[in-house]
Amino acid sequence: MLLWVILLVLAPVSGQFARTPRPIIFLQPPWTTVFQGERVTLTCKGFRFYSPQKTKWYHRYLGKEILRETPDNTLEVQESGEYRCQAQGSPLSSPANLDFSSASLILQAPLSVFEGDSVVLRCRAKVEVTLNNTIYKNDNVLAFLNKRTDFRIPHARLKDNGAYHCTGYKESCCPVSSNRVKIQVQEPFTRPVLRASSFQPISGSPVTLTCETRLSLERSDVPLRFRFFRDDQTLGLGWSLSPKFQITAMWSKDSGFYWCKAATMTYSIISDSPRSWIQVQIPASHPVLTLSPEKALNFEGTKMTLHCETQEDSLRTLYRFYHEGVPLRYKSVRCERGASISFSLTTENSGNYYCTADNGLGAKPSKAVSLSVTVPVSHPVLNLSSAEDLIFEGAKVTLHCEAQRGSLPILYQFHHEDAALERRSANSAGGVAISFSLTAEHSGNYYCTADNGFGPQRSKAVSLSVTVPVSRPVLSLSSPEALTFEGATVTLHCEVQRGSPRILYQFYHEDMPLWSSSTPSVGRVSFSFSLTEGHSGNYYCTADNGFGPQRSEVVSLFVTVPVSRPILTLRVPRAQAVVGDLLELHCEAPRGSPPILYWFYHEDVTLGSSSAPSGGEASFNLSLTAEHSGNYSCEANNGLVAQHSDTISLSVIVPVSRPILTFRAPRAQAVVGDQLELHCEALRGSSPILYWFYHEDVTLGKISAPSGGGASFNLSLTTEHSGIYSCEADNGLEAQRSEMVTLKVAGEWALPTSSTSEN
Repeated sequence: MLLWVILLVLAPVSGQFARTPRPIIFLQPPWTTVFQGERVTLTCKGFRFYSPQKTKWYHRYLGKEILRETPDNTLEVQESGEYRCQAQGSPLSSPANLDFSSASLILQAPLSVFEGDSVVLRCRAKVEVTLNNTIYKNDNVLAFLNKRTDFRIPHARLKDNGAYHCTGYKESCCPVSSNRVKIQVQEPFTRPVLRASSFQPISGSPVTLTCETRLSLERSDVPLRFRFFRDDQTLGLGWSLSPKFQITAMWSKDSGFYWCKAATMTYSIISDSPRSWIQVQIPASHPVLTLSPEKALNFEGTKMTLHCETQEDSLRTLYRFYHEGVPLRYKSVRCERGASISFSLTTENSGNYYCTADNGLGAKPSKAVSLSVTVPVSHPVLNLSSAEDLIFEGAKVTLHCEAQRGSLPILYQFHHEDAALERRSANSAGGVAISFSLTAEHSGNYYCTADNGFGPQRSKAVSLSVTVPVSRPVLSLSSPEALTFEGATVTLHCEVQRGSPRILYQFYHEDMPLWSSSTPSVGRVSFSFSLTEGHSGNYYCTADNGFGPQRSEVVSLFVTVPVSRPILTLRVPRAQAVVGDLLELHCEAPRGSPPILYWFYHEDVTLGSSSAPSGGEASFNLSLTAEHSGNYSCEANNGLVAQHSDTISLSVIVPVSRPILTFRAPRAQAVVGDQLELHCEALRGSSPILYWFYHEDVTLGKISAPSGGGASFNLSLTTEHSGIYSCEADNGLEAQRSEMVTLKVAGEWALPTSSTSEN
């Protein structure tokens, strides 16, 4: 026999406990036990929040589970087991256990029983069982059914809980007993619980009471009534459909036990909530703060006592003290009434004080009391600040004077080298400041004073050095010599009229740095050097004291170079100068500043001069004569010095003139055996001269005249020597031939004859 338990599933009531609902299975017919072969229709309900389009059915029997799906929420079954349903998106329903029994006698009961329900228990028998039935509760005879099948419980109560079965008689056999059914009567709603918006409301505040309960899901559509009580007194008008009750204001007399009732509309079921105590709280009044001692002037070190007291003072009252809204950490001391704290005054203790009193119902503040601690000013501190990194002329500077200690107001005075500047009064901490744009005159020492009525206090002096950007420098050039010539010493001066030290000077030649120097004061710097030709060009200087270099005007310097010793060269059209040739005298000084004047000399006699405006060389031309032989030189002069060249000798060669051939014999008629002297002489021509003697164009011989003049050639005459004679003079330029002279040699004395006669 199976023992079935009737279960209760609860659903939320409006304004009551809320939870996720699950589907409920309803049976048609409503019995959990039927005979085999009969059919039971299961309906899955409770789709308030779920789509009922498809339903899943879970059937578990003897450890096996079968899943089915129906397009609606019903399922017809014929098999025993545990059934659950699930709509799309819902949790599983509670189980419904069905028994398709093969017994001869069965007791049928509904799936669930609630308090107040009219319950039918049906005892059914097969044909062979006589319906002389008896129904039992907890094995005790409850009723004799005789020929009836149904046993009714008009209004189910908790006393009806128990195990039920029925009996009958089988024909010609024996008694039979049905299955056992356990009836568990459930409440249609849970015992209510009283909730309050506050169980310790402050006097005068509203309170909302709520009677909370839960309906079972099978009875979720059952309306309920509610009633609220204080002690045994009904609140409001009595029963109401609303689970809430509003008390607009709670006072001390309203403290007490509160509870509620929940009932069905017919009042067949009424349930009371537990009682809850509500205590109306009375907050503390605003406390009063007093200071002791009460003096106009409170100096540092004075012991000060703060006392806080409220009219509703009790040991439960908690006092707190505040300074400018910050809790004080001093330990408070309970007095006969109120509480106090004490401390020695410092300058930080000035300000507003208040206290609070809290009896657990919220802190109430006192009115603020002002305390001023009088402190003489300390020595102020003077600070100097500027937005720029350098304190330069035109920059804005700020002087800030502040006394770290001292009662307000404080009068501040600024000074520059003992001269009073501005005066400022400060009514709050932080000091005062003045600002101004700097000039060079602002350099010096600054200090400030602070005074709050106890005499001025002076700060340490702060030195301010105003940096003045350098003016444009001026470059000048000086030299002991009148001329800036090579080898002379020249000095470059760079000077600025204004500018803060330290100043860096830099000299440049054709944009190339030459030399630099740093000076600690305004003025000028100088740079000296010995001149070379390469120092000619443009010069300038720069001055810089941290604000960027300033550049001077350009100064040009021309270095005059003395001429070097000139070189004289003689240029003729051939290797040997010849009378009539054009001689070019070329004079050049390799170094020297122009213009250069060249002079040309022959045997220290001036020939002439030539100027080279751009430097370089100069020339002088001569048409040569014999007198131009001799020593030549030149001179170069550019105004600094005159230089003489080396002497060069020139030999002008004169071509020989036509020579004259003469015979010199002992008698007028040459005779065989006479000694004949042939004499050949060129009247003009540079030596040495080489003379050639010819007889009938046959060379007789040659004679040299190293120093010029004529030359002779001797013959001892024979008859063969008769004939024509000539001579030739040659000094290397050209050869000149004499006229021919005829000689007749006789056996006896004979006079010579010639084709031409020459005196």
